[in-house]
Amino acid sequence: MSGVSVRFGGLVALSGVSLTVAPGRVLGVIGPNGAGKTTLFNVACGFIRPDAGTLTWRGTELRRLRPHHLARLGIARGLQELGLFDRMTVLDNVLVGADRHAKAGFFSSLLGLTRDEKALTERAMAYLDDFGIADVAHRYPASLPYPVRKRVALARALAGEPDLLLLDEPAGGLSAAEIADVGTLVRGLTDRMSVMLVEHHMDLVMAVCDEIVVLDFGKVIARGTPDEIRADPAVQAAYLGEEVAGADR
Repeated sequence: MSGVSVRFGGLVALSGVSLTVAPGRVLGVIGPNGAGKTTLFNVACGFIRPDAGTLTWRGTELRRLRPHHLARLGIARGLQELGLFDRMTVLDNVLVGADRHAKAGFFSSLLGLTRDEKALTERAMAYLDDFGIADVAHRYPASLPYPVRKRVALARALAGEPDLLLLDEPAGGLSAAEIADVGTLVRGLTDRMSVMLVEHHMDLVMAVCDEIVVLDFGKVIARGTPDEIRADPAVQAAYLGEEVAGADR
């Protein structure tokens, strides 16, 4: 992402924002409310087309990026709203995420029209097992507690084995122990993919990110390692505050 700007009428949501997610690294994007984090995430996912700037993936400029392009590009996203299909089982939700590896579409496989349904099911079950939720594979998401549904959504995103995972506030609605579990999970992904994490829980960001970009009023005001960000006076003033700035990490 280079020089990205987004305007909504007279409001400048992003102004000349540039960032890079390095291979096998976790990039965190933070900032106070209204800083432009959600807009940046939506640009990266193709929900919003920037007014200026470019998106580049594997050396190729992504013009007119739309959300349905992501899977074939090897990019997965985890939305804050989860986006699970309530009338499909947990297993079938995760099978949707694994669909890019099928020889034909997932819905065709449900009709018995492909030979790789077994392989897809094994892949999906393996991810559910990794997340400790294989026992709910045949239940429906609406019947599960919110933290479990979070895990289902992450398992679905990972089932496609992306090269880049975009996460929007994965810690939202979770307890401290559950946030720590998410942190362990995210750090464990870096041998397989890169991660861009948009988050406001500082304990998670500081624990898992290799680099952090800080937005304020749509502009990048700082970038660096967690230690560098924690010590940056501009960041402390704009967002982190004394409690996080003085945390022992």
